[in-house]
Amino acid sequence: MAGFEELHVRLPDGYEAYARYWAPDRAAGSVLYLHGIQSHGGWYEASAERLRQAGFAVLQPDRRGSGRNEQDRGHADGPGQLLDDAFACANELARRSGFRRHHVLGVSWGGKLAAAMHVTRPEPIASLTLVTPGLFPIVDVPAVDKLRIGWAMLSDPRRPFAIPLNDPELFTDDPAWIEWLRNDPHQLHQATAGFFLASRRMDRTAQKLAAAPPVPLHVLLAEDERIVDNAATRRFLRELPWPTVRITTYQRARHTLEFADCRERCLDDLVNGLRTP
Repeated sequence: MAGFEELHVRLPDGYEAYARYWAPDRAAGSVLYLHGIQSHGGWYEASAERLRQAGFAVLQPDRRGSGRNEQDRGHADGPGQLLDDAFACANELARRSGFRRHHVLGVSWGGKLAAAMHVTRPEPIASLTLVTPGLFPIVDVPAVDKLRIGWAMLSDPRRPFAIPLNDPELFTDDPAWIEWLRNDPHQLHQATAGFFLASRRMDRTAQKLAAAPPVPLHVLLAEDERIVDNAATRRFLRELPWPTVRITTYQRARHTLEFADCRERCLDDLVNGLRTP
């Protein structure tokens, strides 16, 4: 894909985070695009390009310690740091695009971060698009590792532990994409005790979404989901006292819709969801 500019976003503590910026010829809006716990912006170039073609300026930051960011690999000091990083990226998007308000698109774990952003600082967020959001995971760290993570927080918060998503067939059933994932040099396979605890604490913020000011919300789910609990997600969404909540479910698709047969329909739905109030 040739439609993006590579850049680095300076985060509040001075960390220089790699990002892709997709600039349309004439911007009609802007999108902050947040990836999952294991993925990076390179997984979602097709959707970012489709959004660019539709007139949206798109910023895809690789989260600190993930993707092309080698410093402090897999680590975060706490949920506040992860949120501050996301807000810094939103500010960079506003500076580059000229739009004060922006849409936030979060995939998997990034959906949880997007929800937590809106709970924490809703004013600049025009809408939320959550793609197979990681609000209620069904794949979890083994119990023995949870104990080890707890001990590590006291003695070595940077101790790494395996992310329990290293089987590419959790993400897709397409043989070509499975092979691509197996050979992806930028995929994150481990995260530190500090990151796992930060992520768990951020769950509490994300799940307060009902208390935040309503914005248009579009949630895209995979029918053949192996990573998150669709039933729990739907129950959570039904309880939101928001006037505009749409759920689109893709039959026979697994977690990463970008790697599924329904990809073209999904990309069209992403664009149309942002165009429709």
